[in-house]
Amino acid sequence: MLPHPNHSYRIPLPTEEVVYEIKKSRFIARVGNISNKAAAKIFLDQSKQDYPDARHHCWAYQFGPPQSPISAAMSDDGEPSGTAGKPILNVLQHKDIGDIMIVIIRYFGGIKLGAGGLVRAYSSATQLAIDHLPTELRIAKTRVNIHCDFGQEQPVRHRLAQCDASDISAEYLEQVTLVADLPQTSIPQFILQCEPLGVIITLPET
Repeated sequence: MLPHPNHSYRIPLPTEEVVYEIKKSRFIARVGNISNKAAAKIFLDQSKQDYPDARHHCWAYQFGPPQSPISAAMSDDGEPSGTAGKPILNVLQHKDIGDIMIVIIRYFGGIKLGAGGLVRAYSSATQLAIDHLPTELRIAKTRVNIHCDFGQEQPVRHRLAQCDASDISAEYLEQVTLVADLPQTSIPQFILQCEPLGVIITLPET
């Protein structure tokens, strides 16, 4: 079952890094489709491996639907408190994109930007990355259980395929129990299509 089954929202697609430069400092913004802390650590570690000589690897993420994230975090990674991670997260929180992490790698150019300058630079680098970011809609799905006779399995599977079901599994006892993730918008259609078969369909309680 998908981790956030009750919402559809946009998520990042793979993209190239973008570079924002100001007063000889370079801010390299890297965006990832990240939905848990373990993946976030891997994404950050890879950024540090790719740019080991950079002075800072600042980041922020939000997991789940952007309107109500299940988790959000940030890091200044050595920059003055509140000048890097918070500006990155502030930009993310005003975008309709979930399961997103941005790491901004900074190379210091020798000219200090000041606290206000850093806030503007990290905000601008994040905004630039978002402006170039392709996204796709992550469709909300709900897990359904279907109990049917053996002779009904194939017709039910055919209807599941028509409704773009995923992660289909089966258990065979006295009857067949099929479990599948269905797009929430397809559930009424699926139930209607299965009515002539007389199968039992159960949905999670809401």
